[in-house]
Amino acid sequence: MIAQARAQVTGFSELIDKFEKKLSVLGRSPSTFTNYTRHIAKMALHYDCLPTELEEDQLTDYLHLLKEQHNTPSDSYFKHTVYGLRMLCKVEGLKPHDIGLPSIKGPNKLLVVLLKEEMWRLLRSPDLLKHKIIIGLLYGCGLRCMEARSVRLQDLDFDRKVLHVVQGKGKKDRYVPLSEHLIRGLKLYIDAERPEEWLFNGQPMENRKGGDFDSRYSQKGVQWAVSSASKKAGIIKHVNVHTLRHTFATHLLEDGMDIMTLKEMLGHERIETTLVYLHIAQSGRRKPFSPLDTLFVACAPSTK
Repeated sequence: MIAQARAQVTGFSELIDKFEKKLSVLGRSPSTFTNYTRHIAKMALHYDCLPTELEEDQLTDYLHLLKEQHNTPSDSYFKHTVYGLRMLCKVEGLKPHDIGLPSIKGPNKLLVVLLKEEMWRLLRSPDLLKHKIIIGLLYGCGLRCMEARSVRLQDLDFDRKVLHVVQGKGKKDRYVPLSEHLIRGLKLYIDAERPEEWLFNGQPMENRKGGDFDSRYSQKGVQWAVSSASKKAGIIKHVNVHTLRHTFATHLLEDGMDIMTLKEMLGHERIETTLVYLHIAQSGRRKPFSPLDTLFVACAPSTK
């Protein structure tokens, strides 16, 4: 289907080549590219033109047709078509609502959070000091993956014990505390590795958008550091980079931090985004328990 669209639809090959490069830069897997492209190609063949050239009414008609043809409980075919079109809009500099794409509400799943004992094992698992420091920053400062990759030496203030997070999500700066334990590790790492600009260096890669070279540690490198440490630590939960940010927020609430301070430390625009952690943290109230526990205390025969 993809090959057919490349051959029949004018401009499709150029559009998809650009799409593939963008997904690669964003760290998406080849299977994600193939999945999205298959749905985009089917739409292009249906109308014999690029999906980005469709009128809103045409797009609505096509999505309605998918709903009728693929009416499954998960509705995955419809969702993947919309997700592929949303990503295509990013490539072309369009806004999804401008072409009439519907929003798809994700499942209401609770966040995965590590226990303190699990977090301790994770921090001790990596063999490389570099990976220990990466995990320490992600958890100890609540950083996003891009924020951790973008830490420069000049952003570290050991005297004031703060890290300057420059242009995080939403182009916002913020300061987060640096633990004394992390500072000791950072000093050892800097003395050993001698980084010059970025705290974590990697193999230089061409920045396709800017045309220059990016020498920061790659997104895949950070992801691998976390996943390999999780496996070595024997953690059975699904742990990714963002799990450490969720764990950071939850542990701080459980240790008594107020929600507004946490909002600023996380760099959230809206307090509603931060409030989700109140559903996970067990601070300020009795932890949940089973009624079987109190039933046995009240009614079970004494073993004395």
